Amino acid sequence: MHSVRQIAEEIVAREGGYVNDPDDPGGATNFGVTIHTMRRLGLDLDHDGSITPADVRRLTRAQAIGIFLEHYFNRPLIAELPQPLQASVFDMYVNAGGNAVKILQRLMVEMGYEVSVDGALGPQSIAAVRAAYNASPDHLVDAYGIARRNYYFRIADRRSASRKFARTRAGGKGGWIKRAEEFIAPQYHLTTSQFKARTAKWV
Repeated sequence: MHSVRQIAEEIVAREGGYVNDPDDPGGATNFGVTIHTMRRLGLDLDHDGSITPADVRRLTRAQAIGIFLEHYFNRPLIAELPQPLQASVFDMYVNAGGNAVKILQRLMVEMGYEVSVDGALGPQSIAAVRAAYNASPDHLVDAYGIARRNYYFRIADRRSASRKFARTRAGGKGGWIKRAEEFIAPQYHLTTSQFKARTAKWV
């Protein structure tokens, strides 16, 4: 099983280097760290009094790993979740912030547990997830991964500009879907025909 640092390193590798896609609400991003995160953390790396895309470009891989470990794993209490679930929730937290926890909380509600869907892991949510995992250890990780995949599909359903992140120009699975399926057992991956059917209504 990979260590938390190894998971963070894999996330950074998956995210890649600097991008500033106008269709991405995250804005300028480097190694998965957005300009919004850097502004929230006050990371003025060129010390000019403002945090701009130039600061995002200066961010190093090591700095990104440190940010993820502290602000996307330790502080959100992901370490309190069952260990096999941590990598997927951690990866999703980097990608979608508190929505990663909301996806998990909604899944708990669907499974019959009483939790608040507020995007923050507290005693109630952690206890519910542990109970759900103990009841079904072979399925909870896949269920969360599938819920992640559905979250991405819903974004693309609502926002046409985001569809390029879920489907390639050639009509295959885009980065979002591939990312979610990295944490889902192969038997639950969408086939080519299933994926095409799911995205057929997209222009």
